[in-house]
Parts: sequence; C-alpha cells; structure tokens
Amino acid sequence: MIDESTEPGTGSRNIPALLAELRSRKQSRTVRLTGSPGGTLHLRDGLVVAMETPAAPNVESLLLKSGRITEEAWSAVCAADTTHDRLAEELVAQELVGGGELEIISLSALFDAAFALSLSRPDGWEVTDPVPVLYRNPGITPERLVAEISRRTELLADRPGSVAEFARTRMQLAAPAQLPGAVGALPARLQDVLTNTDGRRTPRDIAFALGRGLFAVMLDLRRLLALGLVQSSAPVAPQRPSTATRTPSAPVPAPPAAVPLPRRLPGRNTPAPTGTPSETP
Repeated sequence: MIDESTEPGTGSRNIPALLAELRSRKQSRTVRLTGSPGGTLHLRDGLVVAMETPAAPNVESLLLKSGRITEEAWSAVCAADTTHDRLAEELVAQELVGGGELEIISLSALFDAAFALSLSRPDGWEVTDPVPVLYRNPGITPERLVAEISRRTELLADRPGSVAEFARTRMQLAAPAQLPGAVGALPARLQDVLTNTDGRRTPRDIAFALGRGLFAVMLDLRRLLALGLVQSSAPVAPQRPSTATRTPSAPVPAPPAAVPLPRRLPGRNTPAPTGTPSETP
C-alpha cells in the first residue's frame, strides 16, 4: 500500500520504482533527473508522455533538423502559444505537420530519450508539478517503457557495457579509397550517416545533425561497421555528452549496455551506489 499523504518519490529506490508509484497514484508530474547527461520525465495521469535529455534529439529537434518545418514556422507557433502548453495543437492547427505524424514523432522522441538515459546512472531526482512539454500521444506505462529499453539495448549489445561505450565513441570513415564505389549502393539514410562521419562526432552528434533518433543512428552505424565503411575513433569521456558540432558532415559510435539504476537512500533523493537489475531512464 502506498501512503497517499506522502510526497511522491520519497519512498522510491530508483526510477522504475518511482514511475510505478506515480502510475499507481495516477499523478501528473515532472521528474527532473540530475547527473550527466540528466533529463526530464513528464507524466500525465500516471503515464509517461514525454522525456527529454541532452543525449538525444527531442520533438523540436526532430522537426527542425529533419526539415519537416522551418525555423520561421516554429517561431510563429511559439508566438501563438506563449505558454508552450498547446504547441502540438498549434502545429496541427497551422497544418505544419499532421496529427498522426506528430504522434509518431512524439513517441519516437520519448522512447529514444528513455533509451539514451538508460545508458548512464542518474545522481538523483526531483518530483515537481507538471510543466508544459511538446507531445502528442496517449502516454506509455512504465512497464512498456522498460521493455522497449531492454529490446533496444539487446539489439545493439555485443558484450556487457558495449552499448554505453558505443554511444560515446567518435566514428571515422574507413578505407576512404573504397568509399565512392561502395557508397553508391547504400540506402540514402546510410549515405547521410557517412556524410556526417568525420572522426569527431559521436552517434549523438550525428543524430542531432540529421534530425534522427539516437537509437536509429546507432543501428545504422552498426551496419556500416559490419560493412567496413566506418571505424571507431576515440571514445568521449562518459562524464558529459559530446559537444561536437551538430551540423551535417561527419561520424561517431561504438557499443554499450544499460546500466542498472541506483537505489535511493532513506530521506533523500540521491541514489545509493548499488542498483536494481531494471534498465529504465
């Protein structure tokens, strides 16, 4: 039994337990994760509707960097909704993006941020009142979120810790003399990844440059590694996300696995050093 009189999150040992508690209470809250890279989780009636982190593109980045909408159109939408509480409705009302497409993009950004956050251990968290966020989806249960993170991690992992390592590794082109002939036969999305592989960028940098999800870019880089068209360069220190330029024209990655989330110590929101086997944001 959860004591409804207690502040949400005070008895939770880790993020999965916290989300389960908020779900059971059908709470609408914002959870701010501290640490590197850190992030924000948004819940409505106990369901996760959005997650944001510097480690993965959010809905705004996916819309703008992919060219789906222009900077001018985005500014007009923000001007029409100064509270930023109805951005999704404004985007659809101004016919800048279809409702169904925006829902797909919203869910994609949510799952991608959850995956990115699962690759590092948060220092702690703070539960606050809900704040406005751009989303258009019915919400995801904590159980489904954890299952999707596990699925993505398993698809990318080739050894313990490999996914987290891959996510922070810079990538560079391999055998440049052979590239012209090989590149022509590749799908356009893989060619775009190659164009942005320059020895300085990590998978995150390439994802931001292309306006694509981190997970999707990491899958494509795995394929290019298997084809011998890219190779890993130096990994970036795990303390903070790479700050390489996010504009098209260069590379990145190498592989990692989800890190178990920490337990909370009684009376505070700072996790203990040991974690649970669950891998959530």
